[in-house]
Amino acid sequence: MKVIGILLIILGVIGILMGMMMFGDIGIACMVGALAALLSGIGFMIAAKKV
Repeated sequence: MKVIGILLIILGVIGILMGMMMFGDIGIACMVGALAALLSGIGFMIAAKKV
């Protein structure tokens, strides 16, 4: 679970950076998806500590 969490956090950070480079609605959609991946990664890291 830690590996999945780390990969999702990396994907979220890269997605946020890419979303800042995009224009208009596409950039917003990219940043929303990246934020969802980032929060999922944080959730997986918290769950890995409890299991």
